[in-house]
Amino acid sequence: MNKNLGKQIAGLLLVTVALLALPWVVGNMGNSWLRIVNVALLYVMLALGLNIVVGFAGLLDLGYIAFYAVGAYLYGLLNSPHLTDNFEWIAALFPNGLHVSLWLIIPMGAAVAGLFGVLLGAPTLKLRGDYLAIVTLGFGEIIRLFMNNLNAPVNITNGPQGIYMIEPVRIGTIRFEKTVHLFGIDIPALHLYYYLFLVLVLIIMVVSLRLQDSRLGRAWTAIRDDEIAAKAMGINTRNVKLLAFALGASFGGVSGAMFSAFQGFISPESFGLMESVIVLCMVVLGGMGHIPGVILGAVLLSGFPEMLRHVVAPLQEQLFGEVLVDAEIIRSLIYGLTMVLVMLYKPQGLWPERKGRNSPSHAEAAA
Repeated sequence: MNKNLGKQIAGLLLVTVALLALPWVVGNMGNSWLRIVNVALLYVMLALGLNIVVGFAGLLDLGYIAFYAVGAYLYGLLNSPHLTDNFEWIAALFPNGLHVSLWLIIPMGAAVAGLFGVLLGAPTLKLRGDYLAIVTLGFGEIIRLFMNNLNAPVNITNGPQGIYMIEPVRIGTIRFEKTVHLFGIDIPALHLYYYLFLVLVLIIMVVSLRLQDSRLGRAWTAIRDDEIAAKAMGINTRNVKLLAFALGASFGGVSGAMFSAFQGFISPESFGLMESVIVLCMVVLGGMGHIPGVILGAVLLSGFPEMLRHVVAPLQEQLFGEVLVDAEIIRSLIYGLTMVLVMLYKPQGLWPERKGRNSPSHAEAAA
């Protein structure tokens, strides 16, 4: 027992050191590679949020990116000159700008996105499968169209031009826009964002693990497996479903707020249907309902295409002396072929949740 505990502690320390050192190792390869890592962490937050809805509760959601948009626009509006430039009364109340603190933005992003999750969940409580997918798809498109058209008669979102000059994250006197000198070490801005995103990912992961093992998590699993039986056993399926939508959406809102701060610019184009599909693919590819698998799927599907973007063209130049086929075409071909092969040979995902000895599937197999 002590030996196993020692191995677990050693493994945890090794993973901690690797995560802390990762930005310095990747940063030596160029800032573009570190940006890929940071974006991957944003997608991990999104995938963990969608996993609550799809993986835990079994509710197919194709409009999840709407909550990402809500969090992004919330941060963009509260940390850019847009509102003060377009509304005189706001400029009079805040002559020096809004500059809302990160400690307020994160809970506000989670709360507002969670409210939108309830608004999505309430009309869909009696829907499942394809019908639920169509309704959630429509919700996501409605949010995107609102963002695209709320520039008249009152300019709230600046329409297709998007919101620009968004301020970077500020924590006290530290601004995530330039190199910061801390503890005798010069830490670049991309490294600061990496550590912030990593902390948020760890918090969301711990919350997800606690939810999965809680009474609420078991209720979600019961609804996923058989909603009628769950209702017959006394589970309030209405409230439990709404909680799944709200909690999943809140994670998306936090990720969206961090995306807005990281990019410095947002527009409705960043929140299209394909983004929802990609996040859903991450959950399915990794293994629905299995948190480590979902994280693996998010990292692979966010990082693998970008790595191909940097590798395909140089590889052709080395082999043939010129680029024979456009890198984007080959990248899309490899990406799609990989997804098809994985779904053919690993339909439960790359890292599915292991069934326990007392699970129904195990009992059926034993019989």
